[in-house]
Amino acid sequence: MDLLKKLESCSQRYDELNRMVMDPDLVKDPKKYKDTMREHGHLSGLMELYDEYKKVLSGIEDARKMITEEDDHDMKEMAREELRTLEEKQPQLEDEIKRKLIPPDPLDEKNIIVEIRSGVGGDEASLFVADLFNMYTRLADMKNWKYEVMNSSPTEVGGYKELVFSVSGKFVYGTLRWESGVHRVQRVPSTEAQGRIHTSTVTVAVLPEAEETEIEIKPEDVRVDVMRAGGPGGQCVNTTDSAVRLTHIPTGLVVIQQDEKSQIKNKAKAFRVLRARLFDLEESKKNAERSAVRKSMVGSGDRSERIRTYNFPQNRVTDHRINMTLYKLDQFMMGYMDEMLDALNVYAKEEQLKADITDLDRA
Repeated sequence: MDLLKKLESCSQRYDELNRMVMDPDLVKDPKKYKDTMREHGHLSGLMELYDEYKKVLSGIEDARKMITEEDDHDMKEMAREELRTLEEKQPQLEDEIKRKLIPPDPLDEKNIIVEIRSGVGGDEASLFVADLFNMYTRLADMKNWKYEVMNSSPTEVGGYKELVFSVSGKFVYGTLRWESGVHRVQRVPSTEAQGRIHTSTVTVAVLPEAEETEIEIKPEDVRVDVMRAGGPGGQCVNTTDSAVRLTHIPTGLVVIQQDEKSQIKNKAKAFRVLRARLFDLEESKKNAERSAVRKSMVGSGDRSERIRTYNFPQNRVTDHRINMTLYKLDQFMMGYMDEMLDALNVYAKEEQLKADITDLDRA
């Protein structure tokens, strides 16, 4: 990888961005302004490292020259010491630059819609849906994120067949983007008289929430049906035709929303979920195209991929993608997830850096 060549290319782009941010017309286009300022902020930090890197390389060259040409013994020793210091600093600085070369993903700042569904395991799986929801909302509370239940299908035992909720705040998608997949739980159900451990599964989908301007949904592409909401125990929500079902004809996606007593509110929430699913569909296509030439960063992102096991008897949680095991499942379920979430993000960046270096070497 020709690091200097890459940095010089970034420097030229930074000069171009400096001219763009001085243009008063830039603020007239909010999206372009936001994207430009994000890229400018990222490259400004990189340029500081580039300046430092150039000084280190220049210092190494000067020290070597002094060692070769200088007659004074003391001056040569000083040059050798300086050279040792700079040569130790060079690889550390290069690693920092390589990490900084990875541009921030604009999706990381997005709010999300999380869909949790019970899989194998019946009542026990539905109870774990509730447990995961509580885990994520406790994390949200710690980070001062806001969350709202969009839709739920409760079960008689106090769990959920499905639970959909939104989370908004700072760096939400960037923190939870790798939670999508199959979560496996191993524990003794409260109904198990023999004390045997059961294995159940739950699927999680984390969708970046799209703006209306990002995903256009044509009215003729959506069939809207209204119906009487359903729920266990003859809830009062069943008395009006407030539930809404959206069918997106081109993709076949179906969204049912029934938590609100207001049909208007249910319809608005349903369109938010549909927009997020369509946006995720588009992003998945882009990722599939990228995966054709490079390995996926953290797993395949496939909803059917088993990503994590929660073993309650051993108080153990294991993420299979990064082979990380923590023996503090009780704390993890209380929302103390940062150690594993941070490790996933570091691993993803390292994998992306390897792929980017490979792409550069091919160029």
